[in-house]
Formats: sequence, C-alpha cells, structure tokens
Amino acid sequence: MAFQFVTVLALVAAVSAGVLPVQQVYHAAAPAQLAVAHAPVAVAHAQPILAKADDEYDPHPQYKFGYDVQDAISGDTKSQVEERDGDVVHGEYSLIDADGFKRVVQYTSDPINGFNAVVNRIPLEHQLKTVVKTVAPVAVAPLPIAYHQHH
Repeated sequence: MAFQFVTVLALVAAVSAGVLPVQQVYHAAAPAQLAVAHAPVAVAHAQPILAKADDEYDPHPQYKFGYDVQDAISGDTKSQVEERDGDVVHGEYSLIDADGFKRVVQYTSDPINGFNAVVNRIPLEHQLKTVVKTVAPVAVAPLPIAYHQHH
C-alpha cells in the first residue's frame, strides 16, 4: 500500500513539475513530444472534443413557465413564473422563510438595464401556527437508600 501511495505522489509531482506533459481538454493541440534521456515515458493523447453545430440556435428565444408547490405535510410553499421574449426576461418567485415571512421576488433582465430584482417580505400572521407548550409529567422513581453502619 505504501508503494502505491509513493507511486501516485511521484506521478503527481512529475506532472506538477512539467516532466510529464498534460494536454488541456478545451483545445485540440498537436501532441507534445517529450524526450527523456533516462527512461521512456508513455504519453496519452486526448481525443479532440467536437462541439455540436449551432443548427438549433434560436435568435429570438421565447418561453413561459410556472410552478406552484403547496405541500401540507412538510409545509413547503413556493411558486415561480417566468417569461422570456428575446433578451428580455420577467419573472417572480415566492417562498415561505423560516421566520414566518413570505418572500416575494420580482425580477427583470434585459441588455440595457441588466438584472434587477425587488424583494418584498410579507408577514404571515394569519398562517402562523400556534405552538402550545405542555410539560409532560416525569416519572420519579424513589432512590435506593443506603444504610451505613458505623462501628
């Protein structure tokens, strides 16, 4: 096991020092030639990554979507709607924060103004659950009494 650990560390050190070439994955460069005088080195060559043609490019994308979650068991409540027309996006999402407020975020994004969001927090007093604290009775067992005789 120690031999494997040392071998892996030696390989990492060789790559870090530049003794072993490591090709970048994001371009297809010509294979590097490495001459080592003392020992032959095997060099693995990565296959070039081919990008998919942009034949499905939409110059003016449009969509609308939305969802709403109302889970009575977990109490999870959230929703979102969004609409896109070209480079302009409008949307809103909401969720219930742990402190009992509903967070509503309205956002827009466009090439001129960038991304902008307005966040509102609304108290949910009518939806707050009342927590009733009760004290459970504790069973008390009598402690054994130790009798000591003094001589």
